[in-house]
Amino acid sequence: MSKNYGTQRIVVGAHYGLRDWLSQRVTAGLMAVFTIVLLAQVLMPGESTYARWSGIFSAQWMKVLTFAVVIALAWHAWVGIRDIWMDYVKPVGVRLVLQVFSMVWLAGCAGWAVQVLWRL
Repeated sequence: MSKNYGTQRIVVGAHYGLRDWLSQRVTAGLMAVFTIVLLAQVLMPGESTYARWSGIFSAQWMKVLTFAVVIALAWHAWVGIRDIWMDYVKPVGVRLVLQVFSMVWLAGCAGWAVQVLWRL
């Protein structure tokens, strides 16, 4: 009789589970805090103008928070899309191409967002 528990059990997979779950929760929490801070800034009484909008992001602490959120968003998206590619795309070559494309795309988007942020 074969047993499939204990030291004889064969475990497969990349073992990303807890780390990915935790990184998704931490990055989502940071994005939620950013959303609350941004909403508090936007919902203040006053006229909605470009000067007011750029004034929100002119403070150094807001630039740093926004930079952290851009990086967190890129990481959050990477973990999610990587899991999708690993779960649903079985040919290794196609999966590798999709993962590389995703990494390049996310890095480009993050770089563009930082460029826009520091231009204000």
